Amino acid sequence: MALITIDNVSRVFEDSQRKQVVTALDNVSIQVKRNEFLCLLGPSGCGKSTLLNMIAGFDKPSSGTVTVGGQVITEPGADRGVVFQQANLMPWLSVWENVAFHLKMRGASKADRREKAQRYIEMVGLRGFENHFPSELSGGMNQRVGIARALLMNPEVILMDEPFGALDEQTKMDMHGELIRIWRESQSTIVFVTHGIDESLALGTHVAVMSARPGRIRELLPIELERPRDPTSAAFNDYKRHILSLLRPETVKESA
Repeated sequence: MALITIDNVSRVFEDSQRKQVVTALDNVSIQVKRNEFLCLLGPSGCGKSTLLNMIAGFDKPSSGTVTVGGQVITEPGADRGVVFQQANLMPWLSVWENVAFHLKMRGASKADRREKAQRYIEMVGLRGFENHFPSELSGGMNQRVGIARALLMNPEVILMDEPFGALDEQTKMDMHGELIRIWRESQSTIVFVTHGIDESLALGTHVAVMSARPGRIRELLPIELERPRDPTSAAFNDYKRHILSLLRPETVKESA
């Protein structure tokens, strides 16, 4: 049974300044089972982040429904953790205080917050940095803090919007390995937005290839590659060529 169901979802925005209607998503349907790692892949502006925001409850479909655990999503909820493109940490708080911030908002004691934060700090590989501030950490380490903060909420679903986009290639590859380890350990279900083919193939159990705007699902690919995944292998590059073939026809058509 699917944990996330996106059923015939369309999203239309009204551009009042230009007096026109923009269709960001058109009749998108997709299902994500528990413990899957789905990568939403497509060109910039295809509606990937819009779709993620609707799962998060930050936005609503113009038509169709989004459900998580059988419940129609109308607002954000503790069953869905979100990791943004930027970690959005509070610079005046230490690592552990950032991770446990929502517990403070719920009135938890300092000792309880510290204890619960420690598990996830260790899970993301930041033991020893509990009392550091965001300005003292690298970009990749700050993103790990953001992931730990999302995990501490114990969500069924973790939603990630190009969280490694600003990182250099070596750090990004390291973070891919860390994220797979965290995903396995936490047994979460992840939906991950990316425009990188290699990144989607390095991470996903499934890759949903989206068309240019208006965004549609061109194909949902199960990725049957052993981990850790070798980007130089023949099988990896077979997937890559197939994804390129799904994306290329639109580019050729536009330039014709």
